[in-house]
Amino acid sequence: MNSVPAVELKGASKVYGQYESKTKAIDKATCRIFPSEFVAVVGPSGSGKSTLLNLMGLLDKPTEGKVLIDGFDTSAITGKEIASFRGKKMGFVFQSYNIIPRLTAMQNVILPGIIQDTPKNKLTKKALELLKEVGIEHRANHKGVHMSGGEQQKVAIARALINNPSVVFADEPTGALDTKNSDYIMQLLKRMNEVHKVTIVFVTHDPNQAKYARRIIELEDGRIVNDKANKEVS
Repeated sequence: MNSVPAVELKGASKVYGQYESKTKAIDKATCRIFPSEFVAVVGPSGSGKSTLLNLMGLLDKPTEGKVLIDGFDTSAITGKEIASFRGKKMGFVFQSYNIIPRLTAMQNVILPGIIQDTPKNKLTKKALELLKEVGIEHRANHKGVHMSGGEQQKVAIARALINNPSVVFADEPTGALDTKNSDYIMQLLKRMNEVHKVTIVFVTHDPNQAKYARRIIELEDGRIVNDKANKEVS
């Protein structure tokens, strides 16, 4: 295993509010996630799961402590530098898909690459390969507005991989899907992890989805209370 973590939190805390109304959403979280790991973050509602993922994905800044990505201390960058760093190093999959309805599946997938100034012909070739991998290449030229939730989430997974990220963060990726589509999406994420060797960290409240992970981090009241290998997964 690579000795440099893909993601590392060092005493990271996140506090919202001021004075008497302060709420500590994350309390001194310390963990290391290594390249190619497939990790679930679980816990009851309000335990801080999404906040922890947002800190790891640089969508929010810790009130104290540090977040390191591939060994790089991200506290050294701000503003546009953070957005550029995220675009190069990370992919994101959200519960609400975040597909642009008026763009085609292909246009949605290549968008992060265009933002990074990757040549369009190179992006198109890679996007077609990814759409085929997720089983939706036949919908490449169909607009997001005409796609089902399951289809949109497949597009979102392909989009998350277009820039060859070090890590993909998925926040309740099956939360808006039925059981059949939920299981398919989790199997798909597991396969992408295995095939592309990309680190995947996902949040879920559903034990049936957490079982797909090879490692489970459990939160309670903003604290990491358990961090263990999932013995049910080989």
